[in-house]
Amino acid sequence: MFRLYGWLALIALTLCGCARPGGPASAPPSPSPASVPSPRVPSAGDSEPIRIGEYGSLTGSKATFGTSTRKGVDLAIEEINRAGGVLGRKLEVIVEDDQGKQEEANLAVSKLIERDNVVAVIGEVASSLSLAAAPICQTARIPMITPASTNPAVTQKGDYIFRICFIDPFQGTVMARFAHRTLKSRRAAILRDIRNDYSVGLADYFAQEFTRLGGAIVGDESYQENDTDFKAQLTSLRSKKPDALFIPGYYTEVGLICKQARELGLTCSFLGGDGWDSPQLAAIGGDAVEGGYFSNHYSVAEKRPEIARFVESFRARYSGETPEAMAALGYDAAKILADALARAGRAAPAALRAALAQTKGFRGVTGIITLDTDRNAVKPAVIVQMKQGQPRYVQSIAP
Repeated sequence: MFRLYGWLALIALTLCGCARPGGPASAPPSPSPASVPSPRVPSAGDSEPIRIGEYGSLTGSKATFGTSTRKGVDLAIEEINRAGGVLGRKLEVIVEDDQGKQEEANLAVSKLIERDNVVAVIGEVASSLSLAAAPICQTARIPMITPASTNPAVTQKGDYIFRICFIDPFQGTVMARFAHRTLKSRRAAILRDIRNDYSVGLADYFAQEFTRLGGAIVGDESYQENDTDFKAQLTSLRSKKPDALFIPGYYTEVGLICKQARELGLTCSFLGGDGWDSPQLAAIGGDAVEGGYFSNHYSVAEKRPEIARFVESFRARYSGETPEAMAALGYDAAKILADALARAGRAAPAALRAALAQTKGFRGVTGIITLDTDRNAVKPAVIVQMKQGQPRYVQSIAP
């Protein structure tokens, strides 16, 4: 009994000592998940930079997409900061490399949101990598702007997901009409990357419009990313005698496909989408890609003041380099984000999301951009043709 009372007295004294002002401090308990404060949302009066995240394929087989986009984003941010920033604050871009892998895209975006407390995310180019990371941004309610992911499902992930490029139903329709009406094609074949959301979607939309116009899809073969031998599929397609071959893939495989197709004796026209846009297309495909057509987001040959200023600034910043479409889209994404921040009046994700949704008539490098109710850009497409290893402007097609 004495032992019991002794222990009770000791406990009482200890409790009193802990509660007494000026007494020895005890270790604070670990906070429960519910008690952990949310990341601080900066106010317009803060002097700290406004943090923006960017993720892209800076290494790996599609690295030219990521590096080109980053150059465009960096140029835009430098111009914005030289002009005084937004809301009286500089913009700071924190970049993560996803290596062209879906699991790395998830990790990259999680880091940007949880570790770096960004107010928005720019990226990715590849639709499959945007589809992988968009749910993370949506759950965290952090606006995400993809410069170039054209698969319609991307913005369907939620109301915090935006894009400033056209979508595949439009791009596929444009190329089908060009093939049928301009090239007078009536027998088209398709060779698609079966595991790539972008390639599959674009192939489907091309086929739907081409057949609606009265043409026939005489063959539809597939491959997978990183394949290097396409002779079996091309031999099968050759037997169908197409007058056009639609290859809605990325430049890494497209260059090889065109090369092997010509070696096998295919003489038809080659067509594709914006995934062709890279200097590596001609480096890989050589003469085989000459004369090929693809849809794109802009051309340096278009006669618009926004393009002229951008190209001049880009060449001055990057040692005379001519900007590809991904650079122009990255530039426009950053500029639209800054414009929305200014209209929002504060660097808060919810306010920024609302301002982005109201984007109308923004005069970008890649066209006059209005975001529709599904947060997709309504803007023209450009068709270019490969000549002497360079994409040459053919025409613009309005939505």
